[in-house]
Amino acid sequence: MRWAVLYARSRAVPASFAGLAVSMAVIWFLARDHWTEVPVSLALLVAIAVTAIGLSGQDADLDRTAAIRWAPRRVLHLLLIGGLGAGAALLPRLWETGRVPVEIIVRNAGGLLGLAGIAAVLFGGAFGWTLPLLGFAVAFVVWATTSSTESVQLVITWLFQPAGVAEATWTAVVLAVVGLGSYAVFGNRR
Repeated sequence: MRWAVLYARSRAVPASFAGLAVSMAVIWFLARDHWTEVPVSLALLVAIAVTAIGLSGQDADLDRTAAIRWAPRRVLHLLLIGGLGAGAALLPRLWETGRVPVEIIVRNAGGLLGLAGIAAVLFGGAFGWTLPLLGFAVAFVVWATTSSTESVQLVITWLFQPAGVAEATWTAVVLAVVGLGSYAVFGNRR
């Protein structure tokens, strides 16, 4: 149990939880009457971005020389981030009438989580928020400016597609698998 406390402190988990609570309260308040796919995706983005800053410890070299297996802890950390993000997006379903399907929330959480894992491997754990933010921005701009249903457009705008769009689902699955796998194997960049 002591290792879990030390791990949480070294990964800024208490600060991330505080940031998550504050940011979700603000998003829930601002989108209280219009809890649709866009605010849900924004809430997932913010939840994952705020908590992904702790994907690296204080000293990467110390982490790499530790005599413990890091891969299961890394996967568990990413899954915890994804679960918190999905939970934050699902919570308003308790009081909202127009409900966003759970499939969309899980799909988007998995894809954004994968992007956070890829960003941690490429840029370092403190920058785990960069690729989810970039992916959201690109998807939103393309989604808002075009109405095409070509496969390429569906892949780029996967965050804003309705449930049951195969291209969006497969994009999220690929991102999740690549992100979880690469972060578990390689860890964060030094």
